[in-house]
Amino acid sequence: MASVSKVKKSKAFERTIVVAGLPVGLLSDQLLTTLVERYFQDVNNDGGDIEDVIYPTKTKGVVYVILKEKKVAENVVRRNKHHLAIQKTVHAQLTVSHFSEKVFSSVKATLDLSVFRGQIILESLVMDLKKMIPTLNFSPLGPRGRISVEGSFLAIKKLKESLLSKASSLLEKNKNFMSEGRKQDRQSPKRSLPKGDNMVEMLRTLVFETAKSPEMIVMDTDVFLYLKWRCEFYETTLNKFNILSQERVDGDVTTIYLANAQAGSGPSSARHVKELLEKWTQALHFRLRKETFILGEKGKREKRNIEWACEQLQSRYHRVLTNFYKTHIDIIGSSSDTYLFKEEVLKLIGQKIS
Repeated sequence: MASVSKVKKSKAFERTIVVAGLPVGLLSDQLLTTLVERYFQDVNNDGGDIEDVIYPTKTKGVVYVILKEKKVAENVVRRNKHHLAIQKTVHAQLTVSHFSEKVFSSVKATLDLSVFRGQIILESLVMDLKKMIPTLNFSPLGPRGRISVEGSFLAIKKLKESLLSKASSLLEKNKNFMSEGRKQDRQSPKRSLPKGDNMVEMLRTLVFETAKSPEMIVMDTDVFLYLKWRCEFYETTLNKFNILSQERVDGDVTTIYLANAQAGSGPSSARHVKELLEKWTQALHFRLRKETFILGEKGKREKRNIEWACEQLQSRYHRVLTNFYKTHIDIIGSSSDTYLFKEEVLKLIGQKIS
């Protein structure tokens, strides 16, 4: 099974295109590879000489094509439509983009499980989570109950939703316990509330948004930032359906809580907006790419030149989001837009693309 590592070893990033949308199971891998090679060799498809075709890959229906010339790769990506004839009556519509390591396929999150201490054995909780979502990688549990988790965005999303559900359940359990405690207090004033009271307060903090808002969306932070600052759809949809939103950014993962602005109205509007936003963000998740300028080891003058170049290009690339940080600059947009943006930045600062 081929993978991205083969592209890395070839040192042909700028000549490599990622082709998605290939049918799975209709043809043998060898025959499908031959069809892809012929298609991208055809000058009528803006193709040219090919160095290698990498298929199958770890992602079903995706092939990497390494072309011999960078210009040919750029022309292929710029072409609006690609249709590959699989059989006489079967055509596959292909999605072609520049190769980029910076895809939204893996995210990291740091969890603070200390809020569960006293109610659940944390080691057992971690074991249960590992069994429930085996695709996630967990770091050793820290002494203060903190643990790092890495995996696919969807797996991280499932993890967060599971923890919120468990926290809500414990909160309800403790509420009932405290209610019984208050009844006994009235009968026996000397009896004190259980020490679990602090636990309830911490859980309440954790699940406050869940209790307050009927709908919740978890998404990649880069996708969220692009959605908020480059897509009018987000604010327009919230305003159209009179929905209030609360956004919480936690590293690579962002959670949005939705609630109806009108008191007393049912959750149907918030649920509908949640469905609309989920469809929109899912499309962005597969379409967006990220390029990064690392600033950490560069001198002050070189850092400033890169920042200046990015600022100059922002007004021309309306569909690209540029996020400035102390250690790096993220460029988020479509594969072709981010590639061209980065290329122009390097030209402005007088560097050649390696």
